Amino acid sequence: MTRLSRNRARLALVGTAVAFGIMAVLSRKLSRGEGGFTAGQLSVIRFVIGVLISLAAFRIRPSLYFPHNRKLLLLRGLSGGVVVILYFFALSRIPAATAGMIYNLYPVFATVVAVFALGERPTIHLLFGLLLATAGVWLMLGQGGMPKGIGVGELAAFASAVFAAISANIIRGMRGTDNAPTIFFWFCLAGLPVVAPFALDRWPVDPAAWALAACMGLSAFVAQLLMTEAYGTLNVSEAAVWLQLSPIVLLLMAVPMLGEKIPLLSGVGVLLGVAGVAYGTALGSRRPRIPPVEGGPP
Repeated sequence: MTRLSRNRARLALVGTAVAFGIMAVLSRKLSRGEGGFTAGQLSVIRFVIGVLISLAAFRIRPSLYFPHNRKLLLLRGLSGGVVVILYFFALSRIPAATAGMIYNLYPVFATVVAVFALGERPTIHLLFGLLLATAGVWLMLGQGGMPKGIGVGELAAFASAVFAAISANIIRGMRGTDNAPTIFFWFCLAGLPVVAPFALDRWPVDPAAWALAACMGLSAFVAQLLMTEAYGTLNVSEAAVWLQLSPIVLLLMAVPMLGEKIPLLSGVGVLLGVAGVAYGTALGSRRPRIPPVEGGPP
């Protein structure tokens, strides 16, 4: 694995953070007020756009679709459907920054799961960088921004984080046999029946709202595909450090687009999160063992 490929994977996770931030802000904007989209409707839009783009890509390049582990592909889609409906529900109930902070605990959960499920051994530096970045995310909602009580929205965001951790390890486990476009297609296809029963309310008719919803679906497509591609190069623990950029980007976007405020501790949290990402990336990789030279000293 070359350094260039690792840097590209890290850059893909930066793009993931930006795209997920756009998706969350647009979802929050679309779900507010009378006549807005419900969480189920936004989930259906997201998956339908993903299926249509995937089918178009497979039509142009049939070699992109090569399913191997169908059981895990189906499991990825079902768990992903649960993640999406829970996260969009949280975004419809609580501020985007709050929902993003709670949801983005999933890289921490995913790192723990990967130790047992995939046998990964993160370095102490990587764990410290992850802890530093997570502390920064936690501080981002300081000075009155932290939720004073645990409501339905907070519980939904936390549950989505748990299922997202499971999904992250499923993706990592499949990347040795299935490519990113195939995994993403099954994510949308198998996730659609999970979210469809929650989209039975009356749908909005405003063309401007539908245009924003299409942008939301496209940003989700970009984020999911980049993240899945990155998991083919980086292990779960290193990806977890980079994914802590997501709530930071979300918070910065929520200020101009949603009018949400950044308290003083939130600014400190942004700096702490960036420091955690830099530290974990610089010192978190294990050095390859150098094999002994034949004929030399033992």
